[in-house]
Amino acid sequence: MTQRLSISALIFFIVMILLGVYFAYAAVQGPSGILRRVQLQAETQELIQQRDRLQAEVDRMRNLTRRLSDEYLDLDLLDERARDVLGLVRADEIIIR
Repeated sequence: MTQRLSISALIFFIVMILLGVYFAYAAVQGPSGILRRVQLQAETQELIQQRDRLQAEVDRMRNLTRRLSDEYLDLDLLDERARDVLGLVRADEIIIR
């Protein structure tokens, strides 16, 4: 003897299957899904690299500022900056362009 599913049981199974498909889709494609997480991790890595580059630039500028400060004056750096900014040249130098 074969048993047939009632209409309500059939509707219940269809609704459950649709809910399962919806939640599976949301888990992969949704705003908190797997693909969004991978995208956020990639963006995080990129921002960390950018932060590190900017920190290195800040450290370099901080070093140059300290070397040109009143407490610590690096004469070689001062000479280099004056030549670069003012276009100064010593009498015994030859400029090649």
